[in-house]
Amino acid sequence: MSALLSVAGLRKSYGDRVVLHDISLSVEAHDVVCLIGSSGSGKSTLLRCLNRLEQIDDGVISYDGRDIADPRVDPRSVRRTMGMVFQAYNLFPHLSVIDNCTLAQTRVHRVAKGEARTRAQELLERFGLGDKATAYPDALSGGQQQRVALVRALCTRPRLLLLDEITAALDPELVGEVLEIVRAEAAAGMTMVLATHEMAFAREVATKVCFLEQGRILEQGPPAQLFGAPREQRTREFLSRVLS
Repeated sequence: MSALLSVAGLRKSYGDRVVLHDISLSVEAHDVVCLIGSSGSGKSTLLRCLNRLEQIDDGVISYDGRDIADPRVDPRSVRRTMGMVFQAYNLFPHLSVIDNCTLAQTRVHRVAKGEARTRAQELLERFGLGDKATAYPDALSGGQQQRVALVRALCTRPRLLLLDEITAALDPELVGEVLEIVRAEAAAGMTMVLATHEMAFAREVATKVCFLEQGRILEQGPPAQLFGAPREQRTREFLSRVLS
């Protein structure tokens, strides 16, 4: 079986500064790939390249059998089946929760409004937000806003979900409620690539962990290997620092 997502020789720079060097990565259907590393190591930039928010300088990003890094490929066609959730929620403040969750369904996927609302309400109920459907983002806690952002992404039934440090802006007591949704989706078979600082979560849920250092994937492997017996000295130093 070919990988759902395959990256080879990816290079990205801003002017003279190279931020991603020769990135190669394979993501099979139902994989949960966790990107770990210090701030500035390239995790967020890599995710933004994967869904074409950033144009790469070199390399191939093969998604569902086609090279989506080709500049002739319309990024909107890529994002129809690829969801992304950001650290800062990015909810539309002038729309209610239910309208945030139906907008892409009706505008991009041409789902009938009633069907879109039913889908959104079912997911909101599933994740403990059923009573917040008519609320506006500024009336929600950070954890609730991030859960709504996850629901919004899931409403379009993505084949691949990209999560960029989705707990980094949350108070510690709110992290668990957001990770519970990610854990549930992983158990249900959702394919995910996520940048995270939550090492315990990565160790528990990931099928593969990639350690990034200065724009390179320095080491990757199953969580038991990478956390239990890392091969690279820099990986050992990073884990010693964040796990102490």
